[in-house]
Amino acid sequence: MKTNIQFVQMPTSESMEDYVHEKLDKLFKKYDWVIKSDVFFKKENDPKGKGKICTMELSLPGPKIYATSNEQNFELAFKETLSDIEKQLKKRKQEFKPYH
Repeated sequence: MKTNIQFVQMPTSESMEDYVHEKLDKLFKKYDWVIKSDVFFKKENDPKGKGKICTMELSLPGPKIYATSNEQNFELAFKETLSDIEKQLKKRKQEFKPYH
């Protein structure tokens, strides 16, 4: 399982990368048919106090799964995005089940 993490127009964070790898490893153990993940972190000027954006795209059999969220910090944004991705993976897994 390959994971690609990018920090767009901002410095990289090793602690954030470790956190992402730890969480995604758990996800990949549960859904072993996921091929690859791309995670992007981006900072945007937002007067409302948010502006920390996390975007995730998973490659798997069939169409890609995509989710994004905008929160006060990157950890929260990643958790929110991961939650959305898990919901989509559960739906996709249901479609995989053979009908007898």
